[in-house]
Amino acid sequence: MLANNDLTSERRRIKELIKILQREYPEAECSLNYQSPFELLIATILAAQCTDERVNRVTPELFKRYPGPEQLARANLQELQKLIRSTGFFHSKALALRSCSQELVTRYGGKVPDKLEQLMQLRGVGRKTANVVLGNCFGIPSVAVDTHVGRLSRRLGISEYRDPAKVEKDIEKRVPREFWNVFSHLLIFHGRAVCTARNPHCPECPVARLCPKIGVGSKVSGLRSL
Repeated sequence: MLANNDLTSERRRIKELIKILQREYPEAECSLNYQSPFELLIATILAAQCTDERVNRVTPELFKRYPGPEQLARANLQELQKLIRSTGFFHSKALALRSCSQELVTRYGGKVPDKLEQLMQLRGVGRKTANVVLGNCFGIPSVAVDTHVGRLSRRLGISEYRDPAKVEKDIEKRVPREFWNVFSHLLIFHGRAVCTARNPHCPECPVARLCPKIGVGSKVSGLRSL
């Protein structure tokens, strides 16, 4: 646990990190296309083990066929599987989408709840998915930890954990609450563009001097395993 002075210094470092990343990625926002909390909820479930780009190619036809939870709750599973097949794990995802929609209809009148605990009770919805919906649709400060956020948090010395829930708590302690939502997006954009899982582009990294794994004039060795 950081002492008060250390925590204050760490928060200053992270504020500077955020300022630089906001300048580098002014377009940083949710990459999934959606028009409502329902659409983002469904798209985020589909995005598990799949790219946002692939999901965005699937959802236009999906939402045309099933524009709301009432329609998706009555979906034929085989037809639904066919529509989402390219996102992978389509058998389990189809079951999750239909079951989640049924719960939205029966328990919440077809509305997506704006409470973390209620969202996580829906089939196919974990903590990350719930936080994505809360932050992007309801403006509730939330930290969504995906593989990029987890990886960069470890590299940047924000968290030592691989458990997403523990990473989330470490980010909440160190990052000012007003930046929680955008912080996840900034790390995702940076993780895709520069701080990639393999062969990160450290010499071109705009926040290299703030990275404890690199620092000014340091070597890049050992970074791939983090």
